[in-house]
Amino acid sequence: MEKSADNNGGDDEFPPEKRREAPNHRLITAGVATISEMEKLRECVAYENTHQNRTQILGRVQWKAEELRENEK
Repeated sequence: MEKSADNNGGDDEFPPEKRREAPNHRLITAGVATISEMEKLRECVAYENTHQNRTQILGRVQWKAEELRENEK
């Protein structure tokens, strides 16, 4: 399966609200994997800290943040 190089609009189809409130951890993990902007990761962290505080999800968000920072170098 070929991966599109164009990420424009992809995030709009799966907004942060759906990523955060998915019915199971696998869907949330997949949602976090699709985030391409640090600001959206911050929104996820804020949501988790305020509403859910799921350490497993916070760990996934941290890994994704490290990946984004590495790609910025």
